[in-house]
Amino acid sequence: MMIKKFKNLGLKLTPQRLAILNLLEGNAKHPSAEEIYNQLKPQYPSLSLATVYNTLEILAKAGELQEIRIKADKRHFDPNPAPHGHFLCRSCQSIYDLDAGPLEIQTPLNIKGYLVEEYTLYFYGICPRCWKKSSGK
Repeated sequence: MMIKKFKNLGLKLTPQRLAILNLLEGNAKHPSAEEIYNQLKPQYPSLSLATVYNTLEILAKAGELQEIRIKADKRHFDPNPAPHGHFLCRSCQSIYDLDAGPLEIQTPLNIKGYLVEEYTLYFYGICPRCWKKSSGK
């Protein structure tokens, strides 16, 4: 599905770009560009980190994926472009999708004269797995 969108953007679909798209498709782990690069480099020795970043930035600008800046030191990417919250576990550093239910905001939204076109919703805390480990259950 993302392949058709990539072609619709008028971009050449190289084997490296195809590998990046395949890795992202349905990926709920929110990988960083470095993680994608490290995972694909053994199969694609000619792959560069610049190619990974450029591909991700093109897709993000086209609205085909979300760039997540929940961690100060790294950008992560989510193949689900629909607005939704993200949760960073302070213990294991994993990033999860978090459906905040009624906190979701429909855009565009006018708030006191400010036209909100998009938003980012980040939550920080402890994930259920780490919480269970820490409570000794």
